[in-house]
Order: sequence, then C-alpha cells, then structure tokens
Amino acid sequence: MTTTLSAINQALEAGTLLHVKKLLNHALHPAEIGHFLESLPPAKRVLVWELIDPDIGGDVLMEVNDEVRAVLIKATQPKDLIQATENLDTDDLADLIQDLPTALSNEVLQSMDNQNRQRLEKVLSYPEDSAGGLMNTDTVTVRADVTLDVVQRYLRRLRGKIPDQTDSLMVVNRSDQYLGVLLFSDILTNEQDKSVAETMLHEVEALPVDMSQHEVAKRFEQRDLVSAPVVDETGQLLGRITIDDVIDVIRDEAEHSLMSMAGLDEENDMFAPVLDSTKKRSAWLAVNLLTALMASWVIGLFEGTLSQFVALAILMPIVSSMGGVAGSQTLTIVIRGLALGQVSNVNTRTLLAKELAIGALNGILWSLFVAAITIAWFQSYEIGIIIAIAMLINLVVAALSGVLIPIMMDKIGIDPALAGSVMLTAVTDIVGFMAFLGLAALYLV
Repeated sequence: MTTTLSAINQALEAGTLLHVKKLLNHALHPAEIGHFLESLPPAKRVLVWELIDPDIGGDVLMEVNDEVRAVLIKATQPKDLIQATENLDTDDLADLIQDLPTALSNEVLQSMDNQNRQRLEKVLSYPEDSAGGLMNTDTVTVRADVTLDVVQRYLRRLRGKIPDQTDSLMVVNRSDQYLGVLLFSDILTNEQDKSVAETMLHEVEALPVDMSQHEVAKRFEQRDLVSAPVVDETGQLLGRITIDDVIDVIRDEAEHSLMSMAGLDEENDMFAPVLDSTKKRSAWLAVNLLTALMASWVIGLFEGTLSQFVALAILMPIVSSMGGVAGSQTLTIVIRGLALGQVSNVNTRTLLAKELAIGALNGILWSLFVAAITIAWFQSYEIGIIIAIAMLINLVVAALSGVLIPIMMDKIGIDPALAGSVMLTAVTDIVGFMAFLGLAALYLV
C-alpha cells in the first residue's frame, strides 16, 4: 500500500491524472482510498475524488470521517451519488443516506426496488448507535424441521447470492421467531439425514434490537462472534450484525476516547478550514484557562509567603505535578473500567479503597524522597517536612478525585474522557498549591 500511495502522490505532482485514476480504482481497497483522501489538502482531495469510479464511491464514502464525507458529497453529481449507493449493504446505506440532501435521499429511495426499500426503512427506523442501526437485513434463514440435505440443496440454489460474512444460517419457526444458528461447519460434517433441530446451536443468544452499539461490541468481543442475530421484543428475527461493522464501532470508540482527551471530535477533518478548527478548539482552551486562573488565584493568596521564601516557588510545581500524574493514572484506569462495564455500584467502594491505599503508599514513599532532596538542597528541615506533608495530601486527594470525578461525570451523562482530565488537573493544582503554600504560611511566616 505504501508503495502505491507514493506512486499516486508522484503522479499527482506530475499531473498524470490517468495514471492516478488507474492506481486508485485498481490497486487500492476502498478503505485505503478513504485513508488517502483524509490525508490530502481540500483542493487535492476533491480532485482525487473525481477520479474514483462511482461503483466503488459508496464504499469509499463509508471509510472517511463525517466532515470529509460532507465535502465529498457536496462535490459529487447527484447521478454519481445514486450510482455510488447501489452496491452498498443496507446497514452502510442507512448510515450514508442520512448525510445526503433530502431531495437526493428521496431519489435514492425511489431508485430502489420495493424489497430493498423496505429493508432500508426498517434499519432507518432504529437509532444509529443501536443494534437495529448496525444490523443488516440480508439473513439466510432455515426451518428447524428440515434435514441437512435439504439445507445443502437450498444453499446450492443461492450460489453467488449468499451475503458476505455469513458463517452460519439463522434458524426460525413459521412466525420468523429466532430459535438458534446452524453453523456451516456442522452442515458439512454431520449426516445429511439429520434435522436442523438436532444440529443447530441453541446457546447463541440473539441481540435485542435496542441494545447500544457499545454493548454489541462488548458481546462480540467477549464471545468471539463473527455474526449475531438481532431480534425484536417478541423474538422475531430482524437481521444480523457482522464483525466488520463491530470493528468499525470499536475503532470509532477508541478514536473518540483519544480525541476527547484533547477536547476534540473524532470526526474532525485534519485539513478543515482554519476558522472552523479555531472555533472548535477555543471552547476547550477557555475551560483550561478558567482552571489555570483558579490555580493562579490560589497562588496569589500566598504572595507574601512566596516573596519571603524563594525556595517555595522553586519547589511548588513538584507538588502539583506529582499529584497530576498520580491522579491521571487512577483516572485512566477508572475510565477504562467504565468503558468496559467493569465499574459499578457494587465495586466502587473497593476500588476507591484500593486507589486511596496506593495514593497513600506512593505519597509516603515519594514525599520522604523529595523531603530528603529538599533538606539537602536548601538546608531547611521545615521546608522538607512541609513539602512532604503537602505531597502526601495531594497524592491521596488525586487518588480520590481520579475515582470519583469520572464516576460522577458518567452518572450525570458527561463523557469522562472529555472533561475528566481537565477537572482532575484543576483539583490537583489547587489542592497541591493550597496544601504546600498554606502549610508554609502557617509554620514559616
């Protein structure tokens, strides 16, 4: 892939667009094209997009982030967009059609046959981040009372029409209620006169249509699923979710966590207009400025003490920095636990007690170490004792905050990955400065 992308870039620089078109449409996978488009500046991006065959255009659009997709859609002729949607799976089309202009969405719906339109409308009726929004309706079903020989003959008739990522058949009754799954491996290795009921797996639990995509991904991960059935509240089979869609969910959640720590959106375009990017980032900077001003205000309360003891100004960042790092470690562990569903009301107290114990032990260890350095550096036992006590206090508070801040944010519906680190930094800075300078004001002045 790297060699091909290098060749495309060289061809773009040389202006040999026919060569670029050939490489794009015959040497790269749609996912690789999408990744390449996201790495291009806007002008080149639109130029390259126009060289992509509309037959694979829909797959490429599914591989780029929302901001880039909006730009590409705007730069595409309606007839080409309609052509791009023709080869998409129902679940992918459901995602794409919501980004199209209303008039164009209606054209896409009208261009579909009645069966596919009904399938699409069914998927669109569910929230995008639910099992219903993720599912594809292209399931192959069989009845429990037929033999494996009948199933094999049925599959031969479907040659070339079996959906991708199909590792099993869904077993249903006459009312289309889900009963279990029949693995392809069992069809091939069992006696042909055995019935589906004797061979199928009953323990493969169906996913409720309203299950969140986060829970769906967790189920796939825990049970090593390749595909899973989706049912409504009556147990009727609606469709299936495949591993390729779940991988997308896992990737999106990972990107969300990473970008949220900087206050950014995972859908941000790296080459978005300067003013748009400035607006998005300024809100986060404003929050950080507010917390920094609060910390500075605390320092200002002890201006007199700092002016008398220069050593305090030199040592002060150590207390806040150690608290910030220790708190971030706890915060990261708790956010991960919340994301994986491992933190609940049942174990919160145990987790809090453990992290407080770690904070206290680390506080004792490193406060003694820093105290020894301080005494040797400034020849002052008083300052050494003060920084030791302040550091112990801050590390314990950091552990407490690292547990409680994300849990409280999660309960009130705020993403801990988005705001947790800012709140934690504010707490450790303010408490660290207050403890260190406050103790100094009490015992040195």
